[in-house]
Amino acid sequence: MCKGLASLPTCCLERAKELKARLGSILQKSNWNLPCCKIGKNKPSLEECLRWKESFEKLLSSKYGLCAFTAFLVSEFSEENIAFYFACEDYRNTKCLSKLPAKAQTIFDEFICSDAPREINIDHETRDITKANMTAPSPSCFDLAQHKIYMLMAKDCYPRFLRSPAYRDLVCQAKPGTKTTKQPWQEKKA
Repeated sequence: MCKGLASLPTCCLERAKELKARLGSILQKSNWNLPCCKIGKNKPSLEECLRWKESFEKLLSSKYGLCAFTAFLVSEFSEENIAFYFACEDYRNTKCLSKLPAKAQTIFDEFICSDAPREINIDHETRDITKANMTAPSPSCFDLAQHKIYMLMAKDCYPRFLRSPAYRDLVCQAKPGTKTTKQPWQEKKA
């Protein structure tokens, strides 16, 4: 046995296994179609990037904003939050009610059950309520868990994203839109 691994505390080995599992789930092709994009040459305008600071809703409603935020979550090993949020949106918008039980079970198995490969961070009470909702899946059975994850992203992940080097780089690299507004320090004094 490798001497280095044998000398590591058990908690470190467990953490390494957890990270390996998480990285594996990132590398696997996901069943959830996150509206990601390749920014490439089509960069968001400076105005669009600055709008993302106004509210979490404005960030999520922007194609580029959502892509950048998702990439940030992947870099922080918490992409399961946005994946769960959009899986719930897709589930809620399911037109054929006969498909709800199978879709609900898939979401539950992927994100909520205690050994889920992409387990989200929700409290025990929310997990129990969601599990109880699974007995008769309705379009709203994940609403409480989805709300908790939304609030987690809005209050924790979103502010970190706005302070991140990734966001600052996007703002610096953004091309100015057709309408540019002068900043107070750029105006000439008479």
